[in-house]
Amino acid sequence: MSYSVQAHTLTLIAETAKEAFAKAVEWHVVDRFTDVTISDGIKNYSIAEFSSTMALLEIANTVEVAAGPRLKAR
Repeated sequence: MSYSVQAHTLTLIAETAKEAFAKAVEWHVVDRFTDVTISDGIKNYSIAEFSSTMALLEIANTVEVAAGPRLKAR
């Protein structure tokens, strides 16, 4: 996750996506930083993009887990 202001960049390496998201929101809300991004090493996400991506992933995982036993039973 990083935040750039003029020629300077602040970077944080988080253990989990949840930790990265919490810190990004903190930087944005408490410290009033703008243009905070979260990177997965391939793509940079805005806070809104990251939130949507993680929600969709959680939904997909939930559907997969819920459908798993029914798929195996057939």
